[in-house]
Amino acid sequence: MSSALTDLFPLPIVQAPMAGGVSVPQLAAAVCEAGGLGFLAAGYKTPDGMYQEIKQLRSLTGRPFGVNVFMPQPEQADPAAVDVYAHQLAGEATWYEAELGDPDSGRDDGFEAKLVVLRDNPVPVVSFHFGVPSREVVDALHRVGTFVLAAATTPDEARAVERAGADGVIAQGVEAGGHQGTHRDIPELDGSGIGLLSLIAQVREAVNIPIVAAGGIMRGGQIAGVLAAGASAAQLGTAFLATHESGANALHKQALTNPLFVRTELTRAFSGRPARGLVNRFLREHGPYAPAAYPEIHHLTSPLRKAAAKAGDAQGMALWAGQGHRMARELPAGQLVEVLVGELAAARASSAGGGAL
Repeated sequence: MSSALTDLFPLPIVQAPMAGGVSVPQLAAAVCEAGGLGFLAAGYKTPDGMYQEIKQLRSLTGRPFGVNVFMPQPEQADPAAVDVYAHQLAGEATWYEAELGDPDSGRDDGFEAKLVVLRDNPVPVVSFHFGVPSREVVDALHRVGTFVLAAATTPDEARAVERAGADGVIAQGVEAGGHQGTHRDIPELDGSGIGLLSLIAQVREAVNIPIVAAGGIMRGGQIAGVLAAGASAAQLGTAFLATHESGANALHKQALTNPLFVRTELTRAFSGRPARGLVNRFLREHGPYAPAAYPEIHHLTSPLRKAAAKAGDAQGMALWAGQGHRMARELPAGQLVEVLVGELAAARASSAGGGAL
């Protein structure tokens, strides 16, 4: 990775931006203070809500940080399919005594307004999910001194990130928790995601920009592995979800290591876009029937998810988690960074000495 970018965070550890209230300023600040790159998640927030969190984070740390923005989504949902799914969810609404959300509540997530805020109040790093910004957007962020990253799940997507002029690509393996950052939502490709190590190798041969590796990373030894494979840094989400500073619901944190939740699965059940979460009742019952309709399904199920959380029912919540969720550690975020750095050093020493990682 270019020295100018790596100079922002001395450790090759990036805290993934987890939307929905997980990546709060306190979490990002703790990671930044420990030497990593903390991130705020602008997804599902208003432009002013994003700005207020940026102000709060700046009051907590003077170190560089990042903000993640969702790309606007094309209109591709079949209204009839959304209506059928809404009818299927009627029983959930009755059970939780909640109204279904309006699927037509907006699809651009305040993208343009958020860009205005980020140009007028520049932050060190901005990353993009669900697509690639135009060259004009990237150039405008560069002019105010912001480094730009974007997620990719295939070599072709990585090439698109490079063509846009981004400073680096976040190679997101299929192991990753939460939403896959695919640039186009193609239902026929569901289940065909690329594993992280294979993806790093393919992306490394496809582009000449630095790679941030993301997907199922929970230990320092894994960080050593992705760095050896060609990444410049590792992005961890689920590992930080369980930390003390994380804004995740307590039920969500507990579910990561609860023996009731033994595996994860990619599903459209909660949002209409493939996202990896712990398999619970809602996912099992509705996942097979959820249409490709993001953000319509996200808006539709939002009140149900909130009602389930309020009722203390993890079986109705979107429990986003990567494949390594059982390895989660409930530590302060800064301490977790220290532990990861120690494990990374031990893995490198073992490798240098001829031992196994």
